[in-house]
Amino acid sequence: MSDFSEEFRMPKGCPKCDSHSMKVSQAKNDDDHVYCISCNTEVCTWEEAQRIMAETPRSEAEQLIEDVKNNKKPDVEENH
Repeated sequence: MSDFSEEFRMPKGCPKCDSHSMKVSQAKNDDDHVYCISCNTEVCTWEEAQRIMAETPRSEAEQLIEDVKNNKKPDVEENH
């Protein structure tokens, strides 16, 4: 994959090495392939990765790890 890729973390690990760190092209077309960063195994398509991330239940700790790795801001309830 070229240098024009984006790294992210998936709740489901690589089938070969169990790493959760993945990369996909910056274009993020539905049929773009997702690769494991550790062993460069093709894991799935971007469309499948989005579905996995949306549908896979995660513990609170796992969700926080993904939010940090994927540069998402966690939902925070403000108490005033």
